[in-house]
Amino acid sequence: MHYRATTRRTLLTVTAAAAVAAATGVAAGVTAPAAAAVSEDLLARIVAGMSLEEKVGQLFVMRVYGHSATAPDQADIDANLREIGVRTAAELIEKYHVGGIIYFAWAHNTRDPHQIADLSNGIQRAALGRRTPVPVLISTDQEHGIVARVGEPATLMPGAMALGAAGSRDLARRAARIAGTELAALGIRQNYAPVADVNVNPANPVIGVRSFGADPQAVARLVAAQVKGYQGAGVAATAKHFPGHGDTTDDSHTKLPYIHHTREQWRTLDAPPFRAAVAAGIDAVMTAHIVVPSLDPAEDPATLSRPILTGILREQLGYDGVVVTDSLGMEGVRTKYGDDRVPVLALKAGCDQLLNPPNLALAWNAVLGAVRNGEISEERVDESILRILRLKAKLGLFRDPYVTHAGVERVVGRQAHLDAADRIAEETTTLLLNTGGLLPLDRRTHGDVLVVGADPASPSGTTGPPTATLAAALTELGFTATALSTGINPSTGRIEEAVAAAAGKDVVVVGTYNVTATSPQRTLVTRLATTGVPVVTVALRNPYDIARIGGQRATLATYSWTDVELRAAARVIAGLTGPRGRLPVPVQRADDPAQVLYPIGYGLTY
Repeated sequence: MHYRATTRRTLLTVTAAAAVAAATGVAAGVTAPAAAAVSEDLLARIVAGMSLEEKVGQLFVMRVYGHSATAPDQADIDANLREIGVRTAAELIEKYHVGGIIYFAWAHNTRDPHQIADLSNGIQRAALGRRTPVPVLISTDQEHGIVARVGEPATLMPGAMALGAAGSRDLARRAARIAGTELAALGIRQNYAPVADVNVNPANPVIGVRSFGADPQAVARLVAAQVKGYQGAGVAATAKHFPGHGDTTDDSHTKLPYIHHTREQWRTLDAPPFRAAVAAGIDAVMTAHIVVPSLDPAEDPATLSRPILTGILREQLGYDGVVVTDSLGMEGVRTKYGDDRVPVLALKAGCDQLLNPPNLALAWNAVLGAVRNGEISEERVDESILRILRLKAKLGLFRDPYVTHAGVERVVGRQAHLDAADRIAEETTTLLLNTGGLLPLDRRTHGDVLVVGADPASPSGTTGPPTATLAAALTELGFTATALSTGINPSTGRIEEAVAAAAGKDVVVVGTYNVTATSPQRTLVTRLATTGVPVVTVALRNPYDIARIGGQRATLATYSWTDVELRAAARVIAGLTGPRGRLPVPVQRADDPAQVLYPIGYGLTY
């Protein structure tokens, strides 16, 4: 007891200034003075002073519903009680001692920047009010592009494949630096990005444009650049999904994918970006719920595979940082073992953080039981906790875990960041087809524009819809543009409505989205082309769409449908800027994938 009390006094000394900031509140804009750096000896003493229950809790990173740590809406309280057995984030920390919390838009954690800052501070106050006051590592998936949990007015950057099309390490680093700076101002200090998967399979349903591309070395360069950008901004970067999720036709959210690369193919295709991340000093690596038989003949998911996580990642690649599982609620990791065994096996494989189990009580008690019965040694648990605490110390969370409203105002969505996002996006738009030099459009001859096509839901819930965004951007540039949403699966009636609307127009712009062999989007483009009105298609997500559609005069690829990328495409269409992007993946023939229509590096200019 005396030793535990001493540990608490020491830790409270470290966090005293931060506690003052908590008491005064974020609105005052108070920043706690920095304390001395947290030593390895102090971290070891903190771990030694923890109860076993507190140690187990530090291993978990959990979702929680609500915009507030202590006073969420009743619907969120009900959801928390139903799924977790607690009412609030503060109660989650009190009951389970969790070391991390992950934010989601659907959990109502990310309404607006000031609310996010208040939520982060409330979580830290709850954590520092515990018997062993250890700050929480707050994380999210802010990849940008098609995965973004924090939306406008925060700055939204082009996503990975768009940055791959730009091909610039400097731009990739700058995008991550800006994104990381804004996350840190919100109290989010771990980002589950960059994606280090090499997307060599056009049919990949889960990675796709979340990857920088299909060239392992190019992906490696951009991954390393983003690691430097995020971590230079004080946010832990997380390379994912080890050992590489780029060549699969299955989605690990719904099933357990197999990747049949040989060990040599893995070294050549999948490993380079992870090696580059380790060399760049990556703070965290996220596992993949995939089976790679050549790397583990037992065919366990990588998340649960000791040969992959300990044998390859730690021993061969020399990585000794934090390993976090992908969400344990995903079907890929739940297929072979029960939810009570998955967290135990993940720890035994080499994981440190257990992310978002579907049943926290079951998972938490399973780990606690495994330590008590000797299946997992307490020393093994301590090893993971030390890695987690080292990361928290590196991020300065022991010195000052709080953020301020003044910091939010100063940093989040500032004009310089928004301007930088626009400039970066201008380097990404890729022109694949331009028959007869249709683009750029001349307002004198092609000033009356109809914009139709798919309107996928905004990645962040705060942008779009794409047809309206494109039409508005073209109107601002001097065109007369109207929008008609036809959807991802346009009906025959909707297609005919678009054809009728095209009558008398000078040009039709069609936003396409993941066109398949049976997609009615193909019919939409063909019918519009038969009217004689020139058609420009804009691939809103996968650049592979061009292989399945015909009749258009010009095609652009934007790699995402967020406003920043659509505005850049509009400027390219209008000739305000030239197309500068180059394909970071090959586009193959739909009927014969052995034939490449447009190779890596392809892109037209004006």
